[in-house]
Amino acid sequence: MLNFGHINYLNCLPLNYILRKKPLPEVRVVSQVPAELNCQVIVGKLDASPVSSIVYARHFEDLYILPDVSITADDNVDSIILASKQPIEELDGKNIALTAQSATSHCLLKIIMAKAYGIKPNYFVADVSPNHVFPAADTAATLFIGDNALYVNKHQEDDLFYYDLGHEWHKLTGLAMVYALWVTNKETYQAKTEDIEFLHQYVVNGFKQGFEELDQAIASSDKLDKFSPEVLKDYLHVIKWDLQEPQLKGLKMFYQYAFELGLIPKLPTLNFCPSSK
Repeated sequence: MLNFGHINYLNCLPLNYILRKKPLPEVRVVSQVPAELNCQVIVGKLDASPVSSIVYARHFEDLYILPDVSITADDNVDSIILASKQPIEELDGKNIALTAQSATSHCLLKIIMAKAYGIKPNYFVADVSPNHVFPAADTAATLFIGDNALYVNKHQEDDLFYYDLGHEWHKLTGLAMVYALWVTNKETYQAKTEDIEFLHQYVVNGFKQGFEELDQAIASSDKLDKFSPEVLKDYLHVIKWDLQEPQLKGLKMFYQYAFELGLIPKLPTLNFCPSSK
């Protein structure tokens, strides 16, 4: 029995639809938020899984990247949103609440603040909710990701400022941003090569087929109580699932900035599964 991680967010809706339509035989699908999947991959509880891209950088010596698949956006991402009481350039030294659900978004925000605005806020991790944007009175801004961020982005309050981190990254670099990679532990890959390669092809084909059947995938979503079909369709044309040279260029720049700011201990190499070479 293989253990396969799956992000339980709308950005994986096409694959989620195919997982329900064509269940994987002899595979236990573990649906969790990115932070939980990150932990389970590192300790070996999952055979293959998406992880936050910064997590790969911190553990690249132990992991292989599954090629041709990622969660990425060329510009706006719609689901990583900073909601602020004041303009972003005025947040130097102010308190910013970070969702506990992700790792890449934390680093991306710190890079944008340092490289684009030359400021250094105070960051703290908290449970954040679209219904209670600021977890403490002295919180100047809050970072949301995933479905909560999409909801906040689509229900903006007139007296707040909103920043899409994908757009902020694109303004800074002119590049795409890779938010998640699919990986496997090197030892796992050596022991279960054929099984991992089967999972890899299932994921690549699943996103492709799920996107081709996007109307059906949206109709099957359990999020239609919060989002209209039109909002979901627009969002799923913003998100991409490629991992080619344009995305890799953005990923390398992200790692370079993260290293310069001390967010990762060393520059990672991009180690793909040997069969992909």
